[in-house]
Parts: sequence; C-alpha cells; structure tokens
Amino acid sequence: MESEILKETEEPPVSPSVWRYAMARRAHVVIDAAAYFSVIREVMDSAQQRIFLIGWDFDSRILLTAGRRWWQGGRKERFPARLGSFIIWLVHSQPRLEILLLKWNVSLLKSLFRGTMVIDLIRWAFRDRIHFRFDGAHPIGCSHHQKIVVIDDVFAACGGIDMTSDRWDTPEHLPHDQRRRKPSGRLYGPWHDLTMVMEGDIAKSLADLGHARWRAAGGGEIVPCAPQDFVPWPQGLVAEFENVEIGIARTRAEYDGCSQVAEIEQLFVDQIRRAKHFVYAETQYFASRAIAEAIAERLLEPDPPEFVIINPLTASGWLEQVAMDTARVELVKTLQNADHAGRFHIFHPRAADGTPIYVHAKLLIVDDEILRVGSANMNNRSMGLDSECDVFIDAARPANAHVVPAIRALRIRLLAEHCGKTEEVIVEALDRYDSMAQMIESLVPVGKHLERLPLKHLSDAERALGESALLDPERPGEMFEPIERRGLFRRKGQLMRLRLQERLRRSIKG
Repeated sequence: MESEILKETEEPPVSPSVWRYAMARRAHVVIDAAAYFSVIREVMDSAQQRIFLIGWDFDSRILLTAGRRWWQGGRKERFPARLGSFIIWLVHSQPRLEILLLKWNVSLLKSLFRGTMVIDLIRWAFRDRIHFRFDGAHPIGCSHHQKIVVIDDVFAACGGIDMTSDRWDTPEHLPHDQRRRKPSGRLYGPWHDLTMVMEGDIAKSLADLGHARWRAAGGGEIVPCAPQDFVPWPQGLVAEFENVEIGIARTRAEYDGCSQVAEIEQLFVDQIRRAKHFVYAETQYFASRAIAEAIAERLLEPDPPEFVIINPLTASGWLEQVAMDTARVELVKTLQNADHAGRFHIFHPRAADGTPIYVHAKLLIVDDEILRVGSANMNNRSMGLDSECDVFIDAARPANAHVVPAIRALRIRLLAEHCGKTEEVIVEALDRYDSMAQMIESLVPVGKHLERLPLKHLSDAERALGESALLDPERPGEMFEPIERRGLFRRKGQLMRLRLQERLRRSIKG
C-alpha cells in the first residue's frame, strides 16, 4: 500500500541531481538553534491555516523561548515556552489552525522514556486539529532524516536543526552555558547548527514533498492551504536573499517497488566538480565514498581547488564513533596522500576554554556561487539510505546572478564564528592570504578557534570495519554484497587506486 501511494505521487525530477526548482521571495540562513527556535516560534504563532513539522526527532519538553512576548502597542501576553504546551496553546488561540507532525517511527521508542512527552502525545491525540504520524516507509536500517517546517504553504524551513533536546545554542558557544540544558536539567556541550528559512513558491514545493511522506506514513490526503496574502515572515529578520530560485534535492532508499532516489549524491559530485577556487563545507560526518571519490579527482589535478571542511572532533555516541570516525580516518589519510598541492584541509572548532564544539550543520559553499543547506551529511547513509532533503541557491541560474555577495557574506560570518574573530578581521585576513586554510592558521587561537583535525591511530579491526562501511552502507542490502562491490575502497574507484599506490610506496620503503 505504501509503495502504491508513493508511486501515485511520483514525478520525474528535472535532472539526476535536482528534484525541482521553485522561486523564493525571501530566504535567510539562520545560524544556531537559539536563533532558529526564536524564529520558528514567532512564525508558528503567526500561522493561520497549517503548521507542518517534519523531523528525525521532536522532543515536546524543549523550551523554544523565554516564554514572554510583546504585542504591537505594548500589550504583554504570556504563552507556554515548552514545545508540547505551545502546540496546544496555538490550536486554542487559532480556531482554524491545524498542526501536523511527522517523525521517524523508531524515535517513537525514545518518547516512551521521556517522561512528560508521553503525556504530551496523549494530550495531542485528544485535539482534533493536532495530527501526528510516525514515518516507517523505508527499509529496515534506514531512517527518516529530513528536517522541514512548512507554514500555510507560504513559509518553509529546511536544514539540519531538529526541534529536540541538546540543540539549543548561540553563535558564542559559551563554555558551560547555564542555558544549555537537557530537559533533565543536566548541561550539554556547545552545539553548532543551521537551517534555511524561505518564503514563496518554494514553500509549496516543500509542502508537496511533505504531503507525499505523510501519505506514505498512512496519514491520508492533505488538502493544500488556500491562497493568502499574509506571509508569516519574522519581524526584524532581514533576508539575505530576495527573489531567488532554489533547488531541491532528495535521498530516498529503494523500497517495496519504489525506485531509488539519489539526487543528493549526484548533486554533491556535480558541485564538487564545478569548483574553480574552493569548496567550504560544514558537516557532521566525513565518511562518504562518493564524495571522497569526487574530491580525489579534483586533488589529482595540476591546480586543484581548495577544500576546507569543518567537522566535529568526534562523532556523538559509541556506535557513530565506530562507524563514522574510523571511516573518516581512512578517507582523510587517502586524500592527504593525493593532495600534492596542499589543498585539502579538515578542521574542528573549539570553544574559548578548549571544549570541542559539536558540528551538526550540513552546509556547502562553492566559489561563493553555490550555497547548499539541508539534512544530508557527508556519509554513505545520506547518499542512499535515509530520507533526506537539501535546498540550494546557484548563481548560475538566470534568476540568481545577484547572490554571490550574500553567499560570501555568509561564509565570512561562519568563519568569524568558528575563529572567534570579527567579520572585519576575517575579511582582512582573507585579503592577505591565498587560501582559507592559511587565513585560519594565521590567526592567534585565543578564545574560540579552529584546529586541524587530529587523526587517531586505528587498530587492524577498526581499520577493517571502517573500510568495509558495514555500519554506514550506501544502499539497502549492500552489507550482504561481496567486499569488492562495497565499502570505501571499491574496485575501479579512484580511492582504491590511491590506496594501492600508497601501499606500494610503503612496501618499497620497507
């Protein structure tokens, strides 16, 4: 039944790497979850017809804001700061408003251990204008990983930030920030993330994508919102981009007769191949064979572009460390061996006291001509297993010739955040040096700063596990294929050739 629903709503993509293009009257990249939660709370409060929340996880216990708002005219009104109560408050305040929540079905198990969240789910179930579904329309071992919000089909957000715990933080990433607390009251460490908010036809396209997932999860048909003149854009938020065309790319695993969708993987390869000067990326993981193959091709050129990747020091959780950190070591070492011009660099950020800042963002900037934000990491799962959604702005599109200065300004803002410097200092340093890496290393590491990622020594067992990609396959069922047809170093791949060359050099030296 699920496959029939998906087939009925399937439409051919505009290319192997893009599902659809749509216009946005305004767009803005919101950096870190403190700002995002504030923005999304304000927009939800202004919704008139529908709030559609799509995520890997939701935690109704989180606080969206301090809990007080000023209305125009100076009248003051209180509203619940906790997400679970805020959602109920919204439907009581707006008689026409409906709220849809779609999350990964496995995360339902987490809800059972979150105390008051179980109570919130029960309270929601008794409201006829609050509906939630748990998405299980994917093969075993895959997850629903998209993070999308659509309001009234006119406003949307897409990126890496889930409305869940352990996400809230400010760009200062203060050590031991007392506001950075789990629902249990315990503190958690600095966390960097971002998402893109958009207004215009792009919201309708993201709504269409969400409607298909909702139907696949057994939620039935969703009637599109009626046209409305009012747009719930946050007051005071100045858009970085106006009148731009935004592309959408997806990942979806082959499932129950439905075809594989790997637009995100192809888009990564296409955009890396297009780079003339540099690729700047922020990503939770660096473990994708396809992306590493594309980077290796570029590094072997006589004059390759510069690659600067911002990663967390280590993955979060034991299993992720085993799966992702080991693969990262193998890929980075192989790319470093191919890097004859010294153009490949991978850094991790630290707070003012040296505490590692966890990077959860998923961002790509190419030559200040391409800006890409989404849910997909640079790992194999995001290329072919988990459901993902990325959005991007490309200056090569006819409507987007004006976007380069805004993309450059965003890149400078991010570098300033990570390096703990003002944007003026970053601009001046970039003007002095030929590369971002040289600029980063020229700065005195006082306060927040970036450090080169250290590569830990792997045991033989860890190395074998990382190379096999057993815990991070690219497609469903891949773990059962012969080793030469899967893993990081496949036959006929550029990485395999580099690997064999390095082993030959070592044997000759030995």
